[in-house]
Amino acid sequence: QVQLVESGGGLVQPGGPLRLSCEVSGIVLSEHISAWYRQAPGNQRELVAAFISYGTKSYADTVKGRFTISKPLAENTVYLEMNDLKPEDTAVYYCNVKHRELTAIQYWGRGTQVTVSS
Repeated sequence: QVQLVESGGGLVQPGGPLRLSCEVSGIVLSEHISAWYRQAPGNQRELVAAFISYGTKSYADTVKGRFTISKPLAENTVYLEMNDLKPEDTAVYYCNVKHRELTAIQYWGRGTQVTVSS
């Protein structure tokens, strides 16, 4: 059974940091591209960051320079380090993994709420 469990969300003041974690089980994570998406109320779900390989990561323009996606070799966990958070970063953040070759196969976590407010 494939499981993606996000944690680390919460309330943070503007300018503050937060680190999200996504624990993945039931699949070989290296066979998948890992990513973080977010969805704010009234908006479509958008891609925030993708871990394609240890040398290749991609980010939405709105988070470049502030967010970092990582996946330690020894762990089945994907992290999203978020710095200099802004109110517009407020959203539910979702972890996603997609098979590298069989791209129709993908899994989602249930999401974790991030609220940036003073």
